[in-house]
Amino acid sequence: MTQTPHTAPRPHITPHPHPAAGPHRIAVLGAGVMGVGITALALGHGIPVLLVDIDKERLGRARDDIDRELRTAQLLGRLPAAGGTAALELATDTGGVDDVTAVVEAVTEVTEVKAGVLADVSARVRPGTPLISNTSSIPIDELAGHAERPEDVAGTHFMNPPYLIPTVEVVRGARTGEGTMAAVSTLLTALARDQVVVRDAPGFVTSRVLHPMINDAARVVQEGTATPEAVDALMEGCLGHPTGPLRTADLIGIDNLVDSLRVLHRRTGDESCRPCDLLLDKVRQGELGRKSGRGFYAYQEENR
Repeated sequence: MTQTPHTAPRPHITPHPHPAAGPHRIAVLGAGVMGVGITALALGHGIPVLLVDIDKERLGRARDDIDRELRTAQLLGRLPAAGGTAALELATDTGGVDDVTAVVEAVTEVTEVKAGVLADVSARVRPGTPLISNTSSIPIDELAGHAERPEDVAGTHFMNPPYLIPTVEVVRGARTGEGTMAAVSTLLTALARDQVVVRDAPGFVTSRVLHPMINDAARVVQEGTATPEAVDALMEGCLGHPTGPLRTADLIGIDNLVDSLRVLHRRTGDESCRPCDLLLDKVRQGELGRKSGRGFYAYQEENR
């Protein structure tokens, strides 16, 4: 049967015109996988970063992790050809954020932790400084309620690794101000990221669609229907998924995926979002994906 091509209008994507980075200096809160990735992206585009994490051991590893991401991004041609990287500062507290032009919060996907961090930093920065939560599932307006100025809070959802994926999901909360949205857009343009703005809801668009699908893929493996390799091969070869859902899980971090699924399950009641036993077992065993060296697949140190 011949089908008529689908001609529905495409969503609005704000493209980047590759400008100079400009007078930005940002603080990134959290030196985990996403904090390191966002920091490397900013440094590679000439934006100085203050990276904050209370875990001294994690912060001590961050510089090497960032250098590795920068080298990879440069080899892949994902950073501007001209110019070097900007200055990186490391700190274990938020005392130095008073003069930053934006804050990107990238701590663990736990509401209470994110809320505490936003409450602290909002009391330190100048009014009008955008407070950007890089959350995969927690509603932005819920987090904004913990900030001194809810209108300064917006959401972004960078995908991992940030240097490789050019589009960012931007979330406007119910109280997010026009000035904040404009400032977020300016920063993402300086980072050469395309932007798609969505309304606030648990999981927004990407996590609300992707994370239950990964959960189902893991459940198929748990039930013995197929191996991880078979699931990913079918999703790539038959359905066009670029990496397969289970390799994607390893890239996200299985612990992060479980946290996100729990948020979605609590806030939506959707049983497809209840983390399956296989995912929970992997978290208990420390098999968290690429960052731990093993998840659904095993990874060599140089490939992590």
